[in-house]
Amino acid sequence: MPLFEYFAEGDLVSRTVAVLLLVMSVASWVVILWKSWLLQRASSDVERSTAAFWQAPNLADGALRVSALDRARMVLPMIEATQQITPAGTLAGAGDRSQQLTRVLRNALHEVLHKLQLGQVLLATVGSTAPFVGLLGTVWGIYHALVAIAHLGQITIDKLAGPVGEALIMTAAGLAVAIPAVLAYNVFGRLVGRMEADLEGFARDLRELLAGHPVA
Repeated sequence: MPLFEYFAEGDLVSRTVAVLLLVMSVASWVVILWKSWLLQRASSDVERSTAAFWQAPNLADGALRVSALDRARMVLPMIEATQQITPAGTLAGAGDRSQQLTRVLRNALHEVLHKLQLGQVLLATVGSTAPFVGLLGTVWGIYHALVAIAHLGQITIDKLAGPVGEALIMTAAGLAVAIPAVLAYNVFGRLVGRMEADLEGFARDLRELLAGHPVA
């Protein structure tokens, strides 16, 4: 196959480019499969967990219901955070209950969103750099192909087409690596944004519920 021939006949730079594209492809597909599983489960969990929580008679029962449904732990950390109000006497305990709730819910929300956004940077990096990595392999391969053909003395189209065509495969390989990463980044970005809005709304409602007085 041309790609394997290109790798076998290439020098250190050509092989490095090919290996780098392979690593980028494997890494991006691992993230794509993992995030597809995570976001599908988390999206369902958030919707069911928040609905179950607001149907509970009290906070303790609501936390119990959420713990049974929130497999990805997207909602439960914020409920647990409301139990971490610091007693007065420290800077963390300064301010009224509303301010403390805002702080602990914000911190819990940031941790949840960090989990949701894991892998997005990798997908963006692969999507933006893989075409240029492939192009580098193509340029380097064409250069060496032309040098090798020039040493033969007489250059003909049939002698030029094969090596140059094999080098151009690296451009196609770069695009093949980048396109799935870009598509997944965009799709996941929309899903994460939608879940982020839902979680922020839940945190805001929970704060308003508990700001005036503790709920048993």
